[in-house]
Amino acid sequence: MNLRTPKRADLQSAAIDRSATPPRVDKDLPLLRFSRRCQRTLFTHEDFFQMRPPKKSPFPQKQGNTAPKAGGYYLYGFHAVLAALNNPQRKNKKLLVTGENASRPELLPFTGKIPVETCGKQDLERVLPMGAVHQGIALLTSPLEQLDLEVFLRDAPEHTALIVLDQVTDPHNVGAILRSSAAFGASAVVVQARHSPEESGTLAKAASGALENMPYISVTNITRALEYLKKEGFWCLGMDAEGSQNLATLKIPEKVALVYGAEGDGLRRLTKENCDVLVHVQTSGTFSSLNVSNAVAVGLYEVNRQKGVA
Repeated sequence: MNLRTPKRADLQSAAIDRSATPPRVDKDLPLLRFSRRCQRTLFTHEDFFQMRPPKKSPFPQKQGNTAPKAGGYYLYGFHAVLAALNNPQRKNKKLLVTGENASRPELLPFTGKIPVETCGKQDLERVLPMGAVHQGIALLTSPLEQLDLEVFLRDAPEHTALIVLDQVTDPHNVGAILRSSAAFGASAVVVQARHSPEESGTLAKAASGALENMPYISVTNITRALEYLKKEGFWCLGMDAEGSQNLATLKIPEKVALVYGAEGDGLRRLTKENCDVLVHVQTSGTFSSLNVSNAVAVGLYEVNRQKGVA
């Protein structure tokens, strides 16, 4: 084997040229191993660059008022806002309107009661959920005072129809249920606190003003609420597609609670067991499924029909 000592010229030719442009890093490089505090982590070159902190957006992030904030939340849409302005139980803070709505006669009685700001469409969209149909008006307000079921029933009339929702979570559905309940004369809508939408602009918009005059009562446990209602003389009718009785042929008592489950899952087992009877709404044989808000409207219509109201 011919071994020779490298000459200085060889070493100089092999020296790194630090003035040259560094080579482009290929994303397909082999995985690198990185050790920190005795924990071995495997990551790629692409993962390394994802670890960099994101650049701050020059545009403000939308709030998306899905639930009441500590400082209040925004209602939007003319029906929801006007109903809130006319509700003496509301603590309204600020009214935002676009230029074309600033002089609407419906708003004139409130101009001296709360601050009114004229703003652009984009200003409204910054404080509202993405895609909100605001109609050029929004109201910053505080949530309504929470109602207690037991206290509410003390002053409830003898002819009382309640809507009980078992984990119906979509605010659009619950808003539509509030609207139907107000239209057909229900006394209140009862929901479970942990699995139902909180008061929000989305819910109020779907309710189209009904949130202001339809009691929306949260309870800790639906099963215990049904037990309490039965002690108070209510008949609890579980609305179920497989129910043994037809609502139209059942003699509905004066004090009734119509109990509805979430779409898809329906009523939970314990909820069914605590209903007095499971009933169904007669539909055509070709299609038997109803949206829960539509089912509430049909159930309340039948209650009114038997009372001679419809």
